[in-house]
Amino acid sequence: MDRRFTAGEQAFRDEVRDFLKAELDPALADKVRLHQGLTKAEMEGWHARLNARGWLSGNWPERFGGGGWTPIQRHIFEEESALAHAPRIVPFGIAMLGPVLQDFGSKAQQDHWLPRILSGQDWWCQGYSEPGSGSDLASLRTRARREGDHYVVNGQKTWTTLGHYANMIFCLVRSSTEGKKQKGISFLLIDMKSPGVSVRPIVLLDGTAEVNEVFFDAVKVPIGNLVGQENDGWTCAKYLLTHERTNIAGVGFATAALDNLRRVARGQVHRGRPLS
Repeated sequence: MDRRFTAGEQAFRDEVRDFLKAELDPALADKVRLHQGLTKAEMEGWHARLNARGWLSGNWPERFGGGGWTPIQRHIFEEESALAHAPRIVPFGIAMLGPVLQDFGSKAQQDHWLPRILSGQDWWCQGYSEPGSGSDLASLRTRARREGDHYVVNGQKTWTTLGHYANMIFCLVRSSTEGKKQKGISFLLIDMKSPGVSVRPIVLLDGTAEVNEVFFDAVKVPIGNLVGQENDGWTCAKYLLTHERTNIAGVGFATAALDNLRRVARGQVHRGRPLS
């Protein structure tokens, strides 16, 4: 990658550095540096600071309230955030659902949900994987049956990251069993407080429970919470996964981590702190 930034890009880098210096609490940065788990309040607080600066949705198009960043600006923001040990943005609303709504959602859905993602009014989680349907996601079995102006959803999702914090979940559900299995899937937005939704933590080897199982027992979901066309949710799913994978890549964070590794190898830092 050509690391020679333009004058405008260097000015943006300086702006990001100044923001992080002024707004990032050193105690929070220490928790990130030491890979300690953050509370919901800490994650929400950082999101709010970024949103107030207009940088929570830097990658979104300006017409949706975003910053319209270039790939270089995104890289600069990620790298400087990693070097400062700032929390990573929780991706489910911002990096995953947001782009889907912008491309496949109705105007009413965009006007309602996108501002709530930015304000933090809604905390989203992802309902994709199921027991037996991970790599072969199209084999999912959670069912959605149309009844009047609602869908009735029954089934189970698993490995739902931060689902215990969420009040909303975007879900892939099977709405038809006819034809190819990819053709009978729909993309629904489900209120986690709906009757019939239950969440059970999955305790990991380190004793934490960041991931969860989510169960749906005759959960009613309004028709208006269908994104895109019925039985064409696979199109939304693939589009979302593109954004999920590029977000996971975190090139800026990887670059900063490699820089830190070089400094450790030279004996310049220990546990993220410069050696005197």
